[in-house]
Amino acid sequence: MSLKQQASSGAEVDERMSALITNSNAIRAIASAVEGTLGPKGLDTMLVDKFGDVVITNDGVTILTLMEANHPAARMLINIAKAQQEEIGDGTTTATVMAGALVGTGVEQVARGVPVARVIEGLRTGVKRALEAMQGQIRPLESLDDPAVRMVALVAGREHDDIADLVVEAARLIGNEKLLDSSFKLSDTVVAEEGAENQVFMGVIINKERMNRQMPGELTSVKVLVIDDALEPEEIEDEALATEAGFNRYMELQAEFKNNIQKIIDLGVGLILVDRGVNDLAEEMLSDAGIMVIQRVPNRELRKAAEHTGARPMKRTGLKKDSRQLAQLLGGAERVYEDEKLEQVWIFGGSGKPMATILVGAATSEVVGERERIAKDAASAVQAAAKGGIVPGGGSLELAVAREIEKIRGEVRGMAVYGIDCVVEALKRPMAQIIANAGFNPLEKMGDVIAAQSESLKLSLAVDCDSGEVVDMYELGVVDPALVKIYALKAAGEIAEAILRIDTIIKMREEKNINVKDVSDITTR
Repeated sequence: MSLKQQASSGAEVDERMSALITNSNAIRAIASAVEGTLGPKGLDTMLVDKFGDVVITNDGVTILTLMEANHPAARMLINIAKAQQEEIGDGTTTATVMAGALVGTGVEQVARGVPVARVIEGLRTGVKRALEAMQGQIRPLESLDDPAVRMVALVAGREHDDIADLVVEAARLIGNEKLLDSSFKLSDTVVAEEGAENQVFMGVIINKERMNRQMPGELTSVKVLVIDDALEPEEIEDEALATEAGFNRYMELQAEFKNNIQKIIDLGVGLILVDRGVNDLAEEMLSDAGIMVIQRVPNRELRKAAEHTGARPMKRTGLKKDSRQLAQLLGGAERVYEDEKLEQVWIFGGSGKPMATILVGAATSEVVGERERIAKDAASAVQAAAKGGIVPGGGSLELAVAREIEKIRGEVRGMAVYGIDCVVEALKRPMAQIIANAGFNPLEKMGDVIAAQSESLKLSLAVDCDSGEVVDMYELGVVDPALVKIYALKAAGEIAEAILRIDTIIKMREEKNINVKDVSDITTR
């Protein structure tokens, strides 16, 4: 090979390493932003926007979502974390930390001369075997009365006893069958309010007030009507209204609308939830009839209320139906009550599907958001545990699995073993970070745990973050949902492989359609 060819080859290698290193640094920066929050001794992060507004949180996905990240690789990692949050509702910090370790160690191996393809081959094998090992350690929950349910809620709820109790109570009220429903999320039942009292009740909250004070503030044995539309007469265009025929049609629609409102009154409806606005005539007639009306209800709350009360949402044209047909569309509730202090309407004991609401109180407006995030994490963890069982926490499972993965190095051919090493290092990372956040030496304490696990054959041993002693996580009550661990490792493996496969970064032109002949004009950086 000539000197010119050698120089060209060397420049190509440097360019590819530059892309890997750039992406690795971006991933590492994202991981560093959240790793300090991991474990019971993890600290909070302050996020400040351009207006000076502040969010203080320990929640990994909140940090990742709100932080400014312009690098494409960083955004890839954040999107993976969001997907983890959407699917499981917890474990985003663990997934991010392990992804950072996988990518960082992988780039180091490539820099030593290991082909990327061999690193990825080993990484795939290691992740697959690690997931199999994790599956083998799952303990299913016998019922929602299992003490482990509260342990899961307490760990995910960052040791807030009151929140853990609320979440467990709600889970038991709803029942295991509902928790296993893929379309239901327990975390969606969480509401946090300043000045509210902690409680769980069978019902839903509408974050709106009744239309006026002449309407009743409390009702019992209520018939409920849900209108997914405006409660107004049908409209006529201004041009048509200027004609005699148009005016006559307008008067007919007004009379028809008045008759429709009277039908609602005659049916004995007590509560009307409306998606949009309410006509003045309708408001006056319904107020006189002692009916509570709530207008401009957010669509999500409208759907929850309809599901809970058993009411079938209708458009305004549906009011033309006869009384017998309308009656079939009504729902019911045992009690409806407006809390004037919180500016909310509470609907209790609906006739439809059971729906619990977890109301979390907060002393000040500054902590409302964080209390809500904590409760949602705890709720997501409890639901994940009900679906997929539990495993020991504190990083104990990952460390034990790492020891098992080290044993398969002899089964892997060639340089793929270096990809196995990446997985081993990533699995050790959660415990190392938890120990570091607790103020202990990770190398020393992890050595103690490895020795204790090997000697006792207990895979649930880890470090007590208060004393620094090696203890059994099950006995300490530190458990995690198995699905959180499994999805975190899957997500970390996926993002690491995607990043390691990138060896060139190209800036696209702004035009939507790029012809093949234009490729030479693309700028490489």
